[in-house]
Amino acid sequence: MSAAARPDSAGKTRTCPHCKATILESLTICPGCLHHLRFDQEAAKRQVAAASALRVEGVVSHPSGATEPWEYFVVIAVRNERGEEVTRHVVNVGALRNAEKRTFTLSVDVMPPQPVVVPNKPVVTPPSAPAPRGPAPRAPLPSATKPPAPGAPAAGLAAKGPGVTQPPSGTSPAPRGPPGPVPPLKR
Repeated sequence: MSAAARPDSAGKTRTCPHCKATILESLTICPGCLHHLRFDQEAAKRQVAAASALRVEGVVSHPSGATEPWEYFVVIAVRNERGEEVTRHVVNVGALRNAEKRTFTLSVDVMPPQPVVVPNKPVVTPPSAPAPRGPAPRAPLPSATKPPAPGAPAAGLAAKGPGVTQPPSGTSPAPRGPPGPVPPLKR
């Protein structure tokens, strides 16, 4: 089985099956939940060697002298080269009470694109189909017997009213009465 590189796969995304985050298709480890997505040693080495283009860390503390909790929200906005907002996400919200603090870290890692390798599927020719089978042949009717006309009762039965069949006259119907005693179950 040979492999072919997918053209222009840089920036293609997929969903992490573990945390449902949108991630790059070329990643082998989700940057959000750090679960392994596939086992590819070369791609894993490339991801580990990614360069940090931006890393900002800051600490936010509850203001001294304030007694009531302060609320906060973390928003990430990404803009393109013209200053237009590409995306905006609220990442987290919360509250700071007396003497509490939070440390926030933003990091942007970059790596050169690597083509995603997709295995070529071997061409499989389907086996030749067997000859089609028709319905099973019926046994011929005896020459003396003719099939009943549509709507007529079958041979040996006489009709008494719509949809009711009874045995022909001269024969007694099976006796109908209460069933006999039921034998006890053996265990």
